[in-house]
Amino acid sequence: MSGREGGKKKPLKQPKKQSKDVDDDDAAFKQKQKEDQKQMEAMKAKAAGKGPLTSGGIKKSGKK
Repeated sequence: MSGREGGKKKPLKQPKKQSKDVDDDDAAFKQKQKEDQKQMEAMKAKAAGKGPLTSGGIKKSGKK
């Protein structure tokens, strides 16, 4: 065991976050994505309440 390994490890330095200039197109795009996500969640909840979409394929009769 060397002396360099002991002690608390230092965390890696994170790069500084740069403040982005958000223009109108980016803001509108993000708003549209949020609305689409809400619609998808509503559709998933609506679809989950119903039964299966298909009835199970080929139905066999009881006769042999």
